[in-house]
Amino acid sequence: MSKHKLITEIESQQMAQKTIPDFAPSDTVTVRLKIVEGTRQRVQIFTGVVIAIRRRGLGSGFTVRKISHGVGVERTFSTYSPLIESIEINRRGKVRQAKLYYQRELRGRAAKIEEKINKKKPTATPTE
Repeated sequence: MSKHKLITEIESQQMAQKTIPDFAPSDTVTVRLKIVEGTRQRVQIFTGVVIAIRRRGLGSGFTVRKISHGVGVERTFSTYSPLIESIEINRRGKVRQAKLYYQRELRGRAAKIEEKINKKKPTATPTE
């Protein structure tokens, strides 16, 4: 077996161990992180808008941006990191770009992202 095939097999096994929700740029997500401080361990919550996703197999990552006390804070996470306890999708956003770096310059109402609403098709009712 070649090195490349062996590496991809090991990566796919490690990726299968963790379930990641299907989120996209502009979605508002809550990331729960395991933080170790000395001998204590706690969970820290980071809620914000996904502005970029990098899909590279086991090396995948995503960037989340939030406004904290009037200051923009961005954090990049490795998707399959053992430090990530869970990822929850709070709200789906509606954008037409893959990278939302333009959000860095926008403030207040201008930075608001429209919510994606899934329209359900009406089911056909049988007529008599």
